[in-house]
Order: sequence, then C-alpha cells, then structure tokens
Amino acid sequence: MPHTGQCLCGAVKLTLSGDPLAARMCWCRDCQRLASGSATVNALFPAEAVEVTGDLTLHHKTADSGNTVERAFCSACGSHVFSRPLVTPPAPYRIRAGVLDNPEIAKPSGIIWADSAPSWAVFDPSLPRHPKAPPA
Repeated sequence: MPHTGQCLCGAVKLTLSGDPLAARMCWCRDCQRLASGSATVNALFPAEAVEVTGDLTLHHKTADSGNTVERAFCSACGSHVFSRPLVTPPAPYRIRAGVLDNPEIAKPSGIIWADSAPSWAVFDPSLPRHPKAPPA
C-alpha cells in the first residue's frame, strides 16, 4: 500500500511505495536549525520508492557526517519535505514526518546525533541512542 504526503500548502505531493526502512529522530545541529531548535523525525525510504510532484527548491550543504546533503523545500510555502545524502549508491530519502499524511509510519526506532542535543532535550529511554551517525 502506498503512503502519501504533502507540504503545508499542498503544492508538493509525495507518493511512497512500501513501508519506511526505518524512522529516526535526529539531533544533529543542521536538523536542530531546520526544526527551529528541536530534533527532526525522518522516515527513510529507498530512492526508487519516492515519487515527488510539485516545484521544489533545493539546498546543498556539507553535513557533520562529511557528506553533501540535499534538502528539498516546497518553493511556494517553504515546507521542508525531505533530505538525502548525495552518495553512491543512492542513500535513502529522509522524508520529514510532518509532511506524511499518516505520521504514525514515522514512529522513531532510534535517536541519532544525540551528543549534539542541548541539555534540555528529552530522550525516550526505550529507543537506542547513538552519539553521532548510526552504525552502518
């Protein structure tokens, strides 16, 4: 069954085939800035499972991991739709939980970049916590 999503204004739409490979809460500094101070929650989908329609604005930045990361935003409303490391072979898309029509599929299974979180961050003790990127 495909999953769907959209940005705040509906100009960008997503169709995602299959279920996410994983879902993670990320506390890297870039994600904190994107989330205005908190962590982001991302559902990981293989590139071939992601179909996006609508006009996107793309930004590229070298992340703490050393990889160049592409971040996609709706050109109309600015919603952050997804990010993906630009590596070979293609890494999974990190679909932002907030754009999913059913955010339940993005229930985090782990926390990454926990060492970058501020002292007031709250962690679910039942989730595995990684100080930086998750193990390969």
